Amino acid sequence: MNLDFPGHEKLIASLDAAVSLGDDRAVTDALRKSLCRMICDEDVALPACVLEPIADHYARRELYTSPEHGYSVVAMTWGPGQGTKIHDHSGMWCVEGVWKGRLEITQYELAERDADRYRFIPAGTIEAGTGSAGSLIPPHEYHTIRNPSEQAVAVSLHVYQRTMVRCGVFSPEGDNTEWQSRGERLLGTDQVQ
Repeated sequence: MNLDFPGHEKLIASLDAAVSLGDDRAVTDALRKSLCRMICDEDVALPACVLEPIADHYARRELYTSPEHGYSVVAMTWGPGQGTKIHDHSGMWCVEGVWKGRLEITQYELAERDADRYRFIPAGTIEAGTGSAGSLIPPHEYHTIRNPSEQAVAVSLHVYQRTMVRCGVFSPEGDNTEWQSRGERLLGTDQVQ
C-alpha cells in the first residue's frame, strides 16, 4: 500500500537515500536523522487518519512499502496509556520516530535463555518527545513502547527493514515474572481512510 499525503515524495526520497547506504548501522543512523528532519518539516503532513486512536489497541497503519528497497513505513497511533508487551522485531532493524506526543520506550537485554523461556534485564527507559527517533538493530531489539499520557494521543512513524508480518511477544510465566515465554503475534494493519 502506498498512500498519498502532503510531502509524501519528500519523505520517501529521504528514506530511499538512507536505505541505499547498505550497511545496517549506516542505514539506521541515516534513517534516524532523516526521520527527525521530516517530522519537523512543515511540508510533510501524515494523513489525518493516523491521528485517530482505536479504543482497544494501538493502531498500525501502513503508509508505504518500497518496491525498490523493500522497507515499509507504518504509522502507529497510541491512545492514552496504550502500549506493548516486551517484543522483538523477528530479526529485522527498525527506526522509530515520534511524530506527535510522547512515548516511553524501555530497552531490554536478553540475560538468559532456556529453550522457549527468556529472562530479560531492563537496559534503560527513555521518554521520547516529538521530533526524536531511535533505532533497533538485532540482537538488541527487545523493547516495550507505551504512551505515558492519560489524555493525549501519541503518533510514531516506524521504518522496518521489510514488511513486518509477525513479531515475538513475551509474556510472564504464571506468577513467575522473572521468566517469560515467547509467542508469535501476527501483525495486521488497521484501516486507513
